Amino acid sequence: MGLAGTPRRGIVTVAALAAATLASLGLGTSPASASASDGWVRGYDRVSGDWGDEGTLGSLPQYHPRSNATCLWQKILWAEGGKWHSADGYVPFKSSMIDGTWDTNVHYATQDLQRRWSLSADGLVGGGTFGRADNHLVYSSGSQDRGERLELTYVGKLHSFDVIRNTEGKYVFKDRQGDWRQAGYDYLSCG
Repeated sequence: MGLAGTPRRGIVTVAALAAATLASLGLGTSPASASASDGWVRGYDRVSGDWGDEGTLGSLPQYHPRSNATCLWQKILWAEGGKWHSADGYVPFKSSMIDGTWDTNVHYATQDLQRRWSLSADGLVGGGTFGRADNHLVYSSGSQDRGERLELTYVGKLHSFDVIRNTEGKYVFKDRQGDWRQAGYDYLSCG
């Protein structure tokens, strides 16, 4: 017997039903960020909102400061003309700076872009900042259906660049050398 004369088997069944109900209502554990779940900048189905659930990028080790995801973010800074402070004043982020390494220039250029986009200028690229960036993805060709290749163009304030969402939903872009790279959080191969 369990609590208040209820058979133990009944308590276990009620507890299991309650857990299943909470999970179906979305009250269970929160979903993992893209960086924690599988390590890729990824999307499915409609492009709108693809990047709004991505992991955080920044200077701390848990924010993937040396990664191809950071390299993709640097391409966005370059396309948008994100500015950083130098001895010569504020200068736009240059394509020669796209190396996948988070440094103070990336931090300041990110803050500049966040201010222009009317976001909190914390210098971190979380779901709000990454999600705002995917508003600049424009359809080129392919299908938005799951499992299909989709070609897009990121249209920034100063520059544009091509991106591909491959059949696995992973985003692929060209690094500064013109080589296609998958936007991953846990490795750095762009240059």
